[in-house]
Amino acid sequence: MRTTEHIPLHQALVREAGRVRLRLRPTQRPAPGELLVATQVAGLCGTDIQMLRGLRDDPAPVVGHEGIAQVVAAGTGVPGTLRPGTPVVVNPTHRSDPSFLLGHNVDGLLQERTLIPAAAVRGGLVIPLEQSPGDVLGTLIEPLAAVRYAFALLRTARPRTLVVYGDGTIGQLAVRAARRWLGEGVRVLLVHHTRDGLKWSAGHQPPGTELLLGGGRDEVPPLGEEPVAALLATPRDGTLEALGSALRLDSGDLTIDMFGGLPPNATSELLPGVDLVAVRAANCAGHPVPASFAEVTTAQGRRVRLTGHRGVDNGHLAESATELRRNPASYRDLVTHVVGLREAAQIMNDLSVGRGRTIGGDRLVKLAVRFAPVSASPEENP
Repeated sequence: MRTTEHIPLHQALVREAGRVRLRLRPTQRPAPGELLVATQVAGLCGTDIQMLRGLRDDPAPVVGHEGIAQVVAAGTGVPGTLRPGTPVVVNPTHRSDPSFLLGHNVDGLLQERTLIPAAAVRGGLVIPLEQSPGDVLGTLIEPLAAVRYAFALLRTARPRTLVVYGDGTIGQLAVRAARRWLGEGVRVLLVHHTRDGLKWSAGHQPPGTELLLGGGRDEVPPLGEEPVAALLATPRDGTLEALGSALRLDSGDLTIDMFGGLPPNATSELLPGVDLVAVRAANCAGHPVPASFAEVTTAQGRRVRLTGHRGVDNGHLAESATELRRNPASYRDLVTHVVGLREAAQIMNDLSVGRGRTIGGDRLVKLAVRFAPVSASPEENP
């Protein structure tokens, strides 16, 4: 790499002193094995919002792990498939190296330039994108890939009914993709935790999805004797409540995926002796194969299959990108807010001080932050 006294700068949305500020940061050149990428579009995830609200202690000043970027510079030893100009999606979770979790303990994509460490490049986590799903739909590749992972687990139970708890991005993606990935005949129910969420879904309702409002013991009607899958698409502080609701379902064989994460050392009196965190962590980025399930017994003596997962593998990301390209109209309404960096900072600060999801009078499902077209400076070129 050439050396120069001039240090290029880039804009970044930086968490500091309890606020998000638009700052100029030095742009690092990639060392051997590293990549420098320019974000084209990035999304704001539910876990990002939890970090903004102080509900998680992830240290990265710059969040963001959903989106599409373009390689602008490559260190020596990087595969030729990742040459400058290549559009890429970054898998945010390294299966065997916990030091790389994009946007959580490594600076994420909500900045004009992001340095991808050699361990992530070597681990194959930077994936060339042969065909983009187009513009803002790139923000949905990673969350839809996580839904794909969940359905790969749940379909082993051959469910006839899917009950989705949570009306955020993941829940909305799940009810739209359910029949493609679980079978055309599956019955789909979406349980909302707020009336505002229910109202939004009623105006953007996928065909055949039954909408329910949670909060009562009998929020879901009896489901018969056929197998049921429950997807807990909740924030980590809502997972235990959703788990309790799922365990009370009047149904046949029950399989539950704890998608939404859990507080540290989480337990449930309905599942005495079950290490919920360990059950969820047993599947990570597509491993092991076959996937891990826990056969557990509730305090009332009911047998239940319990699972969970973290991250996705590259195959999930590829299937997600394909689904978004083939069926864009099924998902486009979920990207409710499309903004630039300065407006994104204001929205992130508004979200950090309350529990609501209403921005500019409209319910926020997915925020997409657009970046200026890539124009690499000479200092970024090897």
